[in-house]
Amino acid sequence: MSQVKTAYRSSIIQLVADPSEVGLDNAYRYFEDGLLVVENGIITHVGDYITTLASLNGEFEMVNYQDKIITAGFVDTHIHYPQTGMIASYGEQLLDWLENYTFPEEERFKDPEYAAKVAKIFLDELATNGTTTALVFGTVHKQSVDVFFQEAKRRNLRMIAGKVLMDRNAPDYLTDTPECGYQDSKELIEKWHDNGRLSYAVTPRFAPTSSPEQLDMVGKLLQEYPSVYMHTHLSENKQEIEWVKSLFPEREGYLDVYDHHGLLHPRSVFAHGVHLSDCECQRLSESGSAIAFCPTSNLFLGSGLFDLNRMEGFGVRVGMGTDVGAGTSFSLMQTMSEAYKIMQLQQKKLHPVKSLYQATLGGAKALYLDDKIGSLEVGKEADFVVLEPNATTLMKFRMQQAKTLEEKLFVLMSLGDDRTVHATYVYGDLAYRA
Repeated sequence: MSQVKTAYRSSIIQLVADPSEVGLDNAYRYFEDGLLVVENGIITHVGDYITTLASLNGEFEMVNYQDKIITAGFVDTHIHYPQTGMIASYGEQLLDWLENYTFPEEERFKDPEYAAKVAKIFLDELATNGTTTALVFGTVHKQSVDVFFQEAKRRNLRMIAGKVLMDRNAPDYLTDTPECGYQDSKELIEKWHDNGRLSYAVTPRFAPTSSPEQLDMVGKLLQEYPSVYMHTHLSENKQEIEWVKSLFPEREGYLDVYDHHGLLHPRSVFAHGVHLSDCECQRLSESGSAIAFCPTSNLFLGSGLFDLNRMEGFGVRVGMGTDVGAGTSFSLMQTMSEAYKIMQLQQKKLHPVKSLYQATLGGAKALYLDDKIGSLEVGKEADFVVLEPNATTLMKFRMQQAKTLEEKLFVLMSLGDDRTVHATYVYGDLAYRA
């Protein structure tokens, strides 16, 4: 980690609140010629260039990113690192896609060398796309999570991950038992949770692949380690929901399966939540749980259209997830573009400031990390991304027509991808430069 005080001159957009709560004008601050100052991995100053420069004392290094835009690093609230090698697999919906593509690929992670290779590729891709924090699925193999954390620790990343728990309705080569799943998870928690910038997530894949006994074990782990996360899937696909009903006929619904076993709490993150009842939305809100909105995978697998406005009406925390490999890009820029289209298909709008909020501060709030990351505020960790508005010939030409910051942001989200990311910084250190 760099010990040098460094000042970054650039246009700076600083998200400070949810636009749906405070209005667009009060949700962000914009410094067209701004200065962001970082020392020992922490933001010490941010504001207008001339004013902020005058307030600095002592020696510092100046890095000039004029004609660029600095914003907080992106927060991906749902992604599968073992699915990196099977992204863009053709022609199936959720359950068949798992059987035909996902499970065979995940078997390969019993080999720690292969797992370590993919972990490096995966974390490189996150950096290339400006993502500095992610909530990550491993596989059922303990070593898949061990090597992931080793690589994330080496890079000083703020990452959350966990070993998948599955003891039924999956191939024999990918199942564990309630007992060994509990023991493996316990050992990983004690080794990696709160180790540097790392956190652990207890990770049942989804209700159909865990017996009631295993779900009880998940609840037990959450009681024993109250600061860990719980990460799973919920109501992604209508066929999946019917399957859950047949497996748990005594429960009132899909969410009630998890609730019955004690899996809802303030660090529980449920991916998708496309098909939820009002009662389920209310229960998510009451428990402080969060939903990861995964637009690219919902479209790719034909799962349905997530209603962001409805979820927020119930006060549910919502982050944004790429859901690689059902999601077709590591880029949260592209994910924002797909989110806009999902809202359009429901005759609703997603403002670009709101979209950027979901991918940064909104994601941090969903993970209860907004005191540390998600916005460029004094005292927070210096995870940030430098965006290039003129990354392609088309973007450069289109930006010449843009008259407002909001229009520029919308162009970035509509046309942007990894080429839009000029540099990514993790805890004040350069992690990627184009």
